[in-house]
Amino acid sequence: MWQRPLFLLLFFASIAMPAVAVERPFPPHAKRGKMTPAPYPAIVMEGQQRQLAPGARIWNEDNLVQMPASLRGSDLIVNYTEDANAHIDRVWILDAHEASESIVKQTSRKQ
Repeated sequence: MWQRPLFLLLFFASIAMPAVAVERPFPPHAKRGKMTPAPYPAIVMEGQQRQLAPGARIWNEDNLVQMPASLRGSDLIVNYTEDANAHIDRVWILDAHEASESIVKQTSRKQ
């Protein structure tokens, strides 16, 4: 008798787990900016033409990898990091909730 309620509890708990929002970890040295896509490997960051590093990775709002050539839009709010050559090597396109948080709060979270 007790197995059925336990099974139902576990079943509904497993369904609810994907609904729990997981915050993306950003490195402590990440910067915030507005990005506009340009022909690869160039991008426009804060009105300045910049270059993506070889092997640069871009994550979209759903935290899925996005190819640079498939980016659309302008003035996308992003967090990004630079390599030693000042090329942009990692970019996270932010959703509305992430964009409303300060970069200091996002980069100071425990990972």
